Amino acid sequence: MNLTQLTFRELGQKRERYSRPLRESYLNAFHSIEADPNIELIVACDREEVVGGLQLTMTPFLTYQGGWRASIEGVRTASTHRGRGIGTLLIKRAIQRASDRGCHMIQLTTDKQRPEARRLYEKLGFEATHDGMKLQLLRK
Repeated sequence: MNLTQLTFRELGQKRERYSRPLRESYLNAFHSIEADPNIELIVACDREEVVGGLQLTMTPFLTYQGGWRASIEGVRTASTHRGRGIGTLLIKRAIQRASDRGCHMIQLTTDKQRPEARRLYEKLGFEATHDGMKLQLLRK
């Protein structure tokens, strides 16, 4: 299997739990997001079905003269709807929402195993100007 054949499910299989009923931790996270005016969930629908989405978080910073920046996380498009421009529409909507909120910058990270996502983000004007680093913390 080459890198472009990986599915979202394969990339997330170690960190996500696809079960019914949905785990309480997901519901708790949703309620926290819903209550925070600086976090938005942007979704794409095909009739009554959610076929894509992302999380947009706006954060105040002491840098940039106390400016705000936005972060995009969890960009997903249903495998049955890929290649139809849904990811592009989601990202463009996130950019517009961040601009509307006065953010000076919007940022995101992408998994190195997803070169097609990187190409999409670059096509939309994102530049790889920094190396991102992560430290996994133990959950108690």
